[in-house]
Amino acid sequence: MNDILGKKLEATRIKKVLPHINGSLLDVGCGLNQLKIAYGEGVGVDVFKWDNVDLVVEDTAKLPFDNHSFDTITIIAALNHIPNREEVIKECYRLLKPDGTMIITMIPPIVSTIWHVLRKPWDVDQSERGMKEGEVYGLTKQQIVKLFNNQKFKLSHDEGFMMNVNRLYIFKKI
Repeated sequence: MNDILGKKLEATRIKKVLPHINGSLLDVGCGLNQLKIAYGEGVGVDVFKWDNVDLVVEDTAKLPFDNHSFDTITIIAALNHIPNREEVIKECYRLLKPDGTMIITMIPPIVSTIWHVLRKPWDVDQSERGMKEGEVYGLTKQQIVKLFNNQKFKLSHDEGFMMNVNRLYIFKKI
């Protein structure tokens, strides 16, 4: 079955994130790397070999870039799929330039669970890659803010979109 709804959701997320990207971009958990393609430059990394990925790594908490390499780092609808979230956020802190920006999108656990269960039979993300140990179906606002506060980020913007089912979080490096 064609994943038209999934592609529309991805396009909506990208449209929401694009105006907030500034300068050099790193997209962690980039999937098909559509955000980088839409932005026109940057690097997309993932632990799974999707089409268009710039760099496949074993662990996104250990990236081969110099300190302060990026102005903006994004994790679009993927933070819940990263088992070692705290270590990855710490790595993003290292990679961000002073006053750099982290942009996250996420849906809440209940919505995510329903979404993934309904899509499982025809969703490549679920049928080929599956859910690994430590992955969860979505994260709450409280969980996300706590993760980033623990790594010296400050929430500067938070808004719902798509009838408040999705959330956009923008964190600044302190």
